[in-house]
Order: sequence, then structure tokens, then C-alpha cells
Amino acid sequence: MSTTIAPETVTVKHEIKDITLAPLGKQRIEWASREMPVLRQIRDRFAAEKPLAGIRIAACCHVTTETANLAIALKAAGADAVLIASNPLSTQDDVAASLVYDHGISVFAIKGEDNATYHRHVEMALAHRPHIIVDDGSDVTTTLVLHHADQIPEIIGTTEETTTGLVRLNAMFKDGKLTFPAIAVNDAETKHFFDNRYGTGQSTLDGIIRATNILLAGKVIVVAGYGWCGKGVALRARGMGANVVVTEINPVAAIEAAMDGFRVMPMDEAAQIGDIFITVTGNKHVIRREHFETMKDGAIVANSGHFDLEIDLVALNDLSESASFVRNFTQEYQLKSGKSIIVIGEGRLVNLAAAEGHPASVMDMSFANQALACEFLVKNKGNLPAGVVPIPKDVDQEIARLKLQAMGIKIDTLTPEQVHYLNSWTEGT
Repeated sequence: MSTTIAPETVTVKHEIKDITLAPLGKQRIEWASREMPVLRQIRDRFAAEKPLAGIRIAACCHVTTETANLAIALKAAGADAVLIASNPLSTQDDVAASLVYDHGISVFAIKGEDNATYHRHVEMALAHRPHIIVDDGSDVTTTLVLHHADQIPEIIGTTEETTTGLVRLNAMFKDGKLTFPAIAVNDAETKHFFDNRYGTGQSTLDGIIRATNILLAGKVIVVAGYGWCGKGVALRARGMGANVVVTEINPVAAIEAAMDGFRVMPMDEAAQIGDIFITVTGNKHVIRREHFETMKDGAIVANSGHFDLEIDLVALNDLSESASFVRNFTQEYQLKSGKSIIVIGEGRLVNLAAAEGHPASVMDMSFANQALACEFLVKNKGNLPAGVVPIPKDVDQEIARLKLQAMGIKIDTLTPEQVHYLNSWTEGT
């Protein structure tokens, strides 16, 4: 969809693909908002109370319709927010255009941007001199600590959306480099139970199907990692008729996968029988040279963890004679051995590279946590410890309550007698 928008009429700083995509983006942002009633209620309260007035925020997130609604809520709260992409392939260009044109929010994100552009955008986010960083993978926070330590005194805190980001933050704190609070949004029950399990489970398979148009029923799908994301992917894949194999390094998670009815084995063995491989570990080189060498001809490899390092693409390139795109976001590597390996989305997050990411109703809770975490940081400025800080349980519970209310679901409440019993120790048999 095109329009007569004149770029020179846009006053906020931005670096996006095409401002004339704004009308389509606006339409899609509003569609997503219908599925985000919790964040909408928070936005309405923010608009009245302005709890983030005067606060500069740098948000590094996947630039999707759901993230757009978070950015709009933060602006309604009075924040001066800048948004950049947290992944070079996850930006929805029409959404970026609408945020700039319709909402006056600075966005620096282009789908398919190269690594140099991505890192330049990180620098532009920090040039905003944020008081709060909303991070997805902790790239902005890491860059701040490594290269802009002079800005740390201005930082109230950060909020982190991902497991991968929290791993980095904990390592940063252990090394004495994280000297301000980082709210673990990812660890909120209303985030990782739902976003990781139901969101990743559905959107990962959505991305694979859109990119390849293959039938999942009857295929052997290897899921690397049985955390909340892995559980969601395995559950949905089985529901579509796939024969699911799980690989793990954690013995407890491996037992759980086996008890849930999945075959469990090392990747060395799974590589020989898998038709489709999905990494959801957050680790490096989960699928590597020796696995590519034993995979079937035409095996499909996708990543739904965080960084593209989960798949050793350097080794795959070394094993290959050539690589070419055979469909959108679908690259076929012709190996010197004569067989081929298919990689989706260049090894980046398949649900965002080849599809639209998580459904809005799931991100409603995740981004409600992000919005309230920003408010929590401001309200408790100077009173929170350095390091990773859990999101308050009452915030988590309130988000769940609002979600149930929006879904028209009622639950029981404790009677005074039950409250007394749960707080006493003298009653029993």
C-alpha cells in the first residue's frame, strides 16, 4: 500500500525502509491491539498518570505490531522513546513506518539490515542517552558497559526480555560490570510460561511452514533444548503429526521430555534420522560440522533460540560448494559430498525472519510486564540493588488477573477461614 506521504513532513529522527508503508503498518498495529487488552488498559492508565514523564528510553526489540503497541504505551506514559531492532531480520518495515509517521516515535530499523547497520543502530540508541534500556538479548546493555561507561550514572536500570539476555547479564554481574538493576522480565510467570511455550511453539512452526510449505505430519522433527521454548515447539510439532525427538544436556529436562512421551537422544544420533532440526537452547554451535556431515540429504535446519550462533554456519559454508535461495528466507547449501542442507532465515529467529513472531494475545502479557517494569524502575529509582532483579510477584499476579478478566474467566478467592489455615501451623490431623 502506498500513499502520498512526503518524507520531509516527518520531524522525528528515523532510519527505516519506506515511510509510505505507514498506512498498512497502522492498520496492522491496530489489529494487534485488539488482541492486547492488558497492555491497552495499562496504556490508558499511563496516559492519565504519566509515570514516565521526562524519562528517556532506548528499546531494542523485534519491530513488530506487538512491539509497536508497547512503544505507543511508553509514549503515552510520557517517555521519550527510541526503538531499534534486536535482530536484523525481524523488522516489519510497515510497522516501523507507522510508528514514525503516525506516532512520532524515532525508529532505526530495516528488515535485512547488515551487521554494520545493526551495530550502528545500537550506537544511535545509546546516543539518545537513555535512563532505561528495554533490551532483547542485552546487546544495548553490553555495548553501554563496554564502550559507553560514562553514561552509566544516568541509567536507572534495564529490562530484559530473553533467557539469552539474562545469561549475559548474570555473567556481567559476576564480573562486576553490571552496576545497576536489570529487571528479569523474561522470568515473570506471565512471560516465560506463555510467551516461550505457547508463543514460540506456534510461531516457530508458522515460520517453517511459510518458508517451505512442507507437511509436518510424518516428519522426524528434532528439537534441541527442552526449556519452555523447546516444550512449546515439541508440543505443537507433535500436535501436527510429527515424530518428535528431543536433545538435551540437562538430565532433569531430558527425563521430563521422556516422561512427556518424546524420544530423547544425543544430537550425534538425532542428526542421522531428523528431517527438520529446530534449535531452542540459547547456546552456541548446537548444530555443527559433525552433525551436518551425517544429516540426510535435504534436511531442514532452523533456529528459534536467539542468536544465529546456535547453528554453525561457518562450518556449513566450509562444507559447501555453493548456497542459493530457493524460496523466500530459504537457502539451500550444496555440500561437497553431494547432498544438500536447507537453512531457514539465515539461521536467525525463524518465527520472525520468515513469519510474524508470536501472536499478539501472548505478547500482551510479555509487554505488559515490560511496561510495568519500566514504571517499577522509575518508582524505585535508587532503591534497587545492582544485578538481575526479579519482577515483583504482585505485578505478575496483576497481569494474570487482567488477562483473565479480558478473557471473561473468573476464579475462586480464599475464604477468611482458608486464609487463617494457610497462615497457621497448629491445625492438622
